[in-house]
Amino acid sequence: MIPDALLALAAFALVSSITPGPNNLMLMASGANFGFRRTVPHMLGIGIGFGVMILLVGLGLVRIFDAFPVAHLVLSVIGVTYLLWLAWKIANAGAPDAARKTARPFSFVQAALFQWVNPKAWQMALTAITLYAPDRSAVAILWVALVFALINLPSVSVWTVMGQQMRRVLSSPARLRAFNWSMAGLLVLSLVPVLLPLVA
Repeated sequence: MIPDALLALAAFALVSSITPGPNNLMLMASGANFGFRRTVPHMLGIGIGFGVMILLVGLGLVRIFDAFPVAHLVLSVIGVTYLLWLAWKIANAGAPDAARKTARPFSFVQAALFQWVNPKAWQMALTAITLYAPDRSAVAILWVALVFALINLPSVSVWTVMGQQMRRVLSSPARLRAFNWSMAGLLVLSLVPVLLPLVA
Protein backbone atom coordinates (compact mmCIF):
# COMPACT_ATOMS: atom_id res chain seq x y z
CA MET A 1 0.00 0.00 0.00
CA ILE A 2 1.40 3.41 -0.99
CA PRO A 3 2.23 5.85 1.87
CA ASP A 4 -0.54 8.35 1.02
CA ALA A 5 -3.20 5.64 0.98
CA LEU A 6 -1.82 4.17 4.21
CA LEU A 7 -1.98 7.57 5.90
CA ALA A 8 -5.55 8.08 4.71
CA LEU A 9 -6.49 4.61 5.97
CA ALA A 10 -4.89 5.34 9.36
CA ALA A 11 -6.83 8.62 9.63
CA PHE A 12 -10.09 6.86 8.74
CA ALA A 13 -9.36 4.10 11.28
CA LEU A 14 -8.63 6.66 14.00
CA VAL A 15 -11.71 8.78 13.40
CA SER A 16 -14.07 5.81 13.10
CA SER A 17 -12.54 4.00 16.10
CA ILE A 18 -12.43 6.89 18.56
CA THR A 19 -15.81 8.48 17.84
CA PRO A 20 -18.87 7.46 19.89
CA GLY A 21 -20.48 4.17 19.01
CA PRO A 22 -21.72 1.00 20.70
CA ASN A 23 -18.20 -0.32 21.46
CA ASN A 24 -16.93 2.92 23.01
CA LEU A 25 -20.07 3.66 25.01
CA MET A 26 -20.04 0.13 26.42
CA LEU A 27 -16.34 0.48 27.31
CA MET A 28 -17.00 3.75 29.10
CA ALA A 29 -19.79 2.12 31.10
CA SER A 30 -17.54 -0.87 31.82
CA GLY A 31 -14.69 1.38 32.94
CA ALA A 32 -17.05 3.16 35.33
CA ASN A 33 -18.63 -0.02 36.69
CA PHE A 34 -15.66 -2.42 36.69
CA GLY A 35 -12.47 -0.36 36.32
CA PHE A 36 -9.74 -0.40 33.66
CA ARG A 37 -8.02 -3.69 34.48
CA ARG A 38 -11.19 -5.78 34.37
CA THR A 39 -12.15 -4.14 31.06
CA VAL A 40 -8.87 -5.03 29.29
CA PRO A 41 -10.23 -8.33 27.83
CA HIS A 42 -13.20 -6.37 26.46
CA MET A 43 -10.83 -3.87 24.78
CA LEU A 44 -8.63 -6.63 23.31
CA GLY A 45 -11.70 -8.48 22.07
CA ILE A 46 -12.82 -5.37 20.19
CA GLY A 47 -9.43 -4.66 18.63
CA ILE A 48 -8.57 -8.20 17.58
CA GLY A 49 -12.14 -9.25 16.89
CA PHE A 50 -12.73 -6.33 14.55
CA GLY A 51 -9.48 -7.02 12.70
CA VAL A 52 -10.53 -10.63 12.15
CA MET A 53 -13.96 -9.44 11.06
CA ILE A 54 -12.42 -7.18 8.39
CA LEU A 55 -10.34 -10.12 7.11
CA LEU A 56 -13.29 -12.50 6.87
CA VAL A 57 -15.65 -9.91 5.40
CA GLY A 58 -13.10 -8.73 2.86
CA LEU A 59 -12.03 -12.21 1.82
CA GLY A 60 -15.49 -13.51 1.10
CA LEU A 61 -18.42 -12.57 3.32
CA VAL A 62 -18.95 -9.24 1.56
CA ARG A 63 -19.97 -11.23 -1.51
CA ILE A 64 -22.98 -12.55 0.42
CA PHE A 65 -24.28 -8.99 0.74
CA ASP A 66 -23.61 -8.43 -2.96
CA ALA A 67 -25.63 -11.51 -3.87
CA PHE A 68 -28.31 -11.26 -1.17
CA PRO A 69 -28.97 -7.62 -0.09
CA VAL A 70 -31.67 -8.84 2.32
CA ALA A 71 -28.89 -10.43 4.41
CA HIS A 72 -27.73 -6.95 5.40
CA LEU A 73 -31.26 -6.05 6.53
CA VAL A 74 -31.54 -9.22 8.63
CA LEU A 75 -28.16 -8.55 10.23
CA SER A 76 -29.15 -4.95 11.00
CA VAL A 77 -32.37 -6.06 12.72
CA ILE A 78 -30.51 -8.65 14.81
CA GLY A 79 -27.83 -6.11 15.73
CA VAL A 80 -30.32 -3.41 16.73
CA THR A 81 -32.33 -5.86 18.84
CA TYR A 82 -29.21 -7.07 20.66
CA LEU A 83 -27.97 -3.52 21.27
CA LEU A 84 -31.33 -2.49 22.71
CA TRP A 85 -31.06 -5.41 25.13
CA LEU A 86 -27.51 -4.34 26.07
CA ALA A 87 -28.74 -0.77 26.64
CA TRP A 88 -31.32 -2.15 29.07
CA LYS A 89 -28.60 -4.13 30.87
CA ILE A 90 -26.38 -1.05 31.16
CA ALA A 91 -29.26 1.08 32.43
CA ASN A 92 -29.98 -1.47 35.15
CA ALA A 93 -26.38 -2.13 36.23
CA GLY A 94 -25.86 -1.94 39.98
CA ALA A 95 -23.49 0.09 42.10
CA PRO A 96 -19.74 -0.62 41.69
CA ASP A 97 -19.52 -2.90 44.73
CA ALA A 98 -22.65 -4.78 43.71
CA ALA A 99 -21.43 -5.03 40.12
CA ARG A 100 -18.23 -6.69 41.25
CA LYS A 101 -20.25 -9.38 42.99
CA THR A 102 -23.19 -9.95 40.65
CA ALA A 103 -22.07 -8.83 37.19
CA ARG A 104 -19.07 -9.29 34.95
CA PRO A 105 -17.56 -7.19 32.19
CA PHE A 106 -17.46 -8.56 28.66
CA SER A 107 -14.90 -11.31 28.13
CA PHE A 108 -12.47 -11.31 25.18
CA VAL A 109 -14.63 -13.79 23.25
CA GLN A 110 -17.88 -11.94 23.98
CA ALA A 111 -16.37 -8.65 22.79
CA ALA A 112 -14.94 -10.28 19.65
CA LEU A 113 -18.27 -11.92 18.80
CA PHE A 114 -20.13 -8.68 19.53
CA GLN A 115 -18.48 -7.09 16.47
CA TRP A 116 -20.64 -9.31 14.26
CA VAL A 117 -23.87 -7.78 15.59
CA ASN A 118 -22.54 -4.24 15.95
CA PRO A 119 -24.03 -2.12 13.14
CA LYS A 120 -21.26 0.49 13.37
CA ALA A 121 -18.59 -2.23 13.05
CA TRP A 122 -20.26 -3.52 9.88
CA GLN A 123 -20.43 -0.02 8.42
CA MET A 124 -16.78 0.60 9.27
CA ALA A 125 -15.65 -2.72 7.81
CA LEU A 126 -17.61 -2.41 4.58
CA THR A 127 -16.57 1.23 4.08
CA ALA A 128 -12.90 0.50 4.79
CA ILE A 129 -12.85 -2.42 2.35
CA THR A 130 -14.66 -0.42 -0.34
CA LEU A 131 -12.35 2.59 -0.04
CA TYR A 132 -8.97 1.04 0.78
CA ALA A 133 -9.19 -2.47 -0.70
CA PRO A 134 -11.38 -1.91 -3.77
CA ASP A 135 -9.74 -4.78 -5.65
CA ARG A 136 -10.42 -7.03 -2.61
CA SER A 137 -6.96 -8.51 -2.88
CA ALA A 138 -5.75 -10.46 0.16
CA VAL A 139 -2.79 -8.10 0.64
CA ALA A 140 -4.93 -4.94 0.61
CA ILE A 141 -7.49 -6.46 2.99
CA LEU A 142 -4.70 -7.58 5.33
CA TRP A 143 -3.35 -4.01 5.40
CA VAL A 144 -6.78 -2.67 6.30
CA ALA A 145 -7.19 -5.23 9.10
CA LEU A 146 -3.70 -4.57 10.51
CA VAL A 147 -4.08 -0.79 10.52
CA PHE A 148 -7.44 -1.03 12.29
CA ALA A 149 -6.10 -3.52 14.83
CA LEU A 150 -3.14 -1.24 15.66
CA ILE A 151 -5.17 1.96 15.92
CA ASN A 152 -8.29 0.52 17.53
CA LEU A 153 -6.82 -0.52 20.89
CA PRO A 154 -5.40 2.87 21.95
CA SER A 155 -8.56 4.55 20.63
CA VAL A 156 -10.97 2.44 22.64
CA SER A 157 -8.71 2.63 25.71
CA VAL A 158 -9.47 6.35 25.92
CA TRP A 159 -13.14 5.57 26.57
CA THR A 160 -12.35 3.01 29.26
CA VAL A 161 -10.05 5.50 31.01
CA MET A 162 -12.78 8.17 30.89
CA GLY A 163 -15.20 5.73 32.47
CA GLN A 164 -12.68 4.70 35.12
CA GLN A 165 -11.95 8.33 36.02
CA MET A 166 -15.64 8.93 36.51
CA ARG A 167 -15.80 6.28 39.24
CA ARG A 168 -14.91 8.93 41.83
CA VAL A 169 -17.82 11.11 40.73
CA LEU A 170 -20.12 8.11 40.52
CA SER A 171 -19.54 6.99 44.09
CA SER A 172 -23.19 7.49 45.04
CA PRO A 173 -25.81 5.04 43.76
CA ALA A 174 -27.95 7.89 42.40
CA ARG A 175 -25.11 9.31 40.29
CA LEU A 176 -24.11 5.89 38.99
CA ARG A 177 -27.73 5.16 38.10
CA ALA A 178 -27.97 8.45 36.21
CA PHE A 179 -24.69 7.72 34.41
CA ASN A 180 -25.78 4.21 33.42
CA TRP A 181 -29.11 5.47 32.12
CA SER A 182 -27.29 8.20 30.18
CA MET A 183 -24.93 5.63 28.63
CA ALA A 184 -27.90 3.42 27.76
CA GLY A 185 -29.67 6.38 26.15
CA LEU A 186 -26.59 7.30 24.12
CA LEU A 187 -26.23 3.68 23.03
CA VAL A 188 -29.81 3.74 21.74
CA LEU A 189 -29.16 7.09 20.00
CA SER A 190 -26.09 5.59 18.31
CA LEU A 191 -28.50 3.26 16.49
CA VAL A 192 -30.32 6.13 14.75
CA PRO A 193 -28.08 6.06 11.64
CA VAL A 194 -28.81 2.33 11.34
CA LEU A 195 -32.55 2.65 11.98
CA LEU A 196 -33.24 5.49 9.53
CA PRO A 197 -32.59 3.42 6.39
CA LEU A 198 -34.70 0.58 7.83
CA VAL A 199 -37.78 2.76 8.33
CA ALA A 200 -37.34 4.97 5.27
